[in-house]
Amino acid sequence: MEINGQTLRNMLISATNSLDNNKVDVNNMNVFPVPDGDTGINMTLTMSTVRALSNFDGTVSDCAEKVADMVLRSARGNSGAILSLFFRGMAKELKGLETATPADVARAMKRGTAEAYKAVMQPTEGTILTVMRVCSEKAEEAAKDKYKDDIVGLFTYIKETGEETLARTPELLPVLREAQVVDAGGFGFMLLITGMLAALKQQPIEANEETVTETQGATFSDFDASAITFTYCTECIVAKKKKYRGEGTAAEFNDFACSMGDSVVFVDAEDIIKVHVHTNHPGQIIEKALEYGEIESMKVENMKLQHSTMASMEKGGAAPAKPVLTPAEETVVEVAPAEKEFGIVSICMGEGIRDTFIDLGVDKIVFGGQTMNPSTQDIINAVKRTPAKHVFVLPNNKNIYLVAVQAAKLVEEKNVVVLPTKSVPQGIAAMIAYNPDGDLETNTNEMNEAIGNVRTAQVTYAVRDTSIEGVQIKDGQLIAIVDGKIICSADDANDCIKAIGEAFAEASYLTVFYGENIKDSDAEVAVELLRGKINDDAEIDLVCGGQPVYDYIIAAE
Repeated sequence: MEINGQTLRNMLISATNSLDNNKVDVNNMNVFPVPDGDTGINMTLTMSTVRALSNFDGTVSDCAEKVADMVLRSARGNSGAILSLFFRGMAKELKGLETATPADVARAMKRGTAEAYKAVMQPTEGTILTVMRVCSEKAEEAAKDKYKDDIVGLFTYIKETGEETLARTPELLPVLREAQVVDAGGFGFMLLITGMLAALKQQPIEANEETVTETQGATFSDFDASAITFTYCTECIVAKKKKYRGEGTAAEFNDFACSMGDSVVFVDAEDIIKVHVHTNHPGQIIEKALEYGEIESMKVENMKLQHSTMASMEKGGAAPAKPVLTPAEETVVEVAPAEKEFGIVSICMGEGIRDTFIDLGVDKIVFGGQTMNPSTQDIINAVKRTPAKHVFVLPNNKNIYLVAVQAAKLVEEKNVVVLPTKSVPQGIAAMIAYNPDGDLETNTNEMNEAIGNVRTAQVTYAVRDTSIEGVQIKDGQLIAIVDGKIICSADDANDCIKAIGEAFAEASYLTVFYGENIKDSDAEVAVELLRGKINDDAEIDLVCGGQPVYDYIIAAE
């Protein structure tokens, strides 16, 4: 049996649904028991664009190529980047084929695995890479003999092999064994294989309908409508004039919409523009839309009125469902001319942290971080809109670095340098070392040196019981992480702060970013506790970072 383009499409949509339905389980397998477990989310968001191929009708080669491009541009996190490279390698091997035999598929998987391994500077066994490699190696052997004419049998064998390999990942990675979990990325990959096999058996996995429990539902009567800054939810679809046909021709409209409100979703496709924005001036949005073509549909809703209506209905029953907007489709933006030699793009979360980067000279901010990793396309767009010849990218998160590297490879118009910043403090240190009047080599070297000289601490809370490197952790406890290692778990955040102070006893300068859930008075107490543990001459700068997940992010130099 050979598979055609439609079969491959069905396999990948089923695979996406399989992953999506179980993404929470994948998240919960993250080794560190912190609430930033986002492997499942990243892999699901990476694959979700595949559903757009539901009406695809073409060859295996065409399908694989489309999937590779879509997944590469939507990739999020290290696991998403690895997946995108796996499908990119498969597409290269399947290129030119109308249909694929079991042997073709096995070779494609092996090439996909090779592409993924090449992208990781120091591949670690016991991860998704191991599961991919063993599956592809065993598949290639089996496709030559036992399953050369049996694609269902081959994928059944791949599933069995992969599950056995996944079960052995704790033997390869001590940290997995200690936490008593298998590798999250490998588990996600096996969910994809499970979905593909189900489609081959004519039993494709369907996406579960999303449900909201009582504890998750909002109580509208308790919400202050005055908190709604922009009153009108404005949406329209525009059929482009001939002069604006093509992707990425309406960047000016996008910028205008962003300046007029918030919650902007802007799709700049070949023939249409779709815009969604919360604004106080819907008429101006519509007038701007008319410059680009004819309006096919339009909707303006008063959100304050909606709020009062829904609040009044709570006593009598459930509120009517609100329309749900699908995520924006990826779009190519116009490239900003190189007005200067250097530009900088930074990824971060929290208004205070964002403002700090802007004050230091960053050109473009990509909103993202733990639990909300940006896609490859998000970073590409920011780089293209930076008016510089050379663009430095600061990922500021180890789980964003690989995606940033892939984004850099897809930008041809500018020279992109991705710096290995794994935390916000490292990104800030790089910015302090940056010299706009310097040359490329000197800036790169000095920023990298600065990254190596800064230490990072974080305080967050645990979401499950576990033991990591001898530290016993209970669900709900606060934990202190220094340079990626958990050093303390406690019921009181101040105990974590004291432990961090002891770890940074020799530091001469500290910057403390406190999160969105921390009161100013509590942050000031934390600073005094740090002062009691470090050098008397050391300086401490306190900044309201406003970041989620982490109550404190502390930089030490």
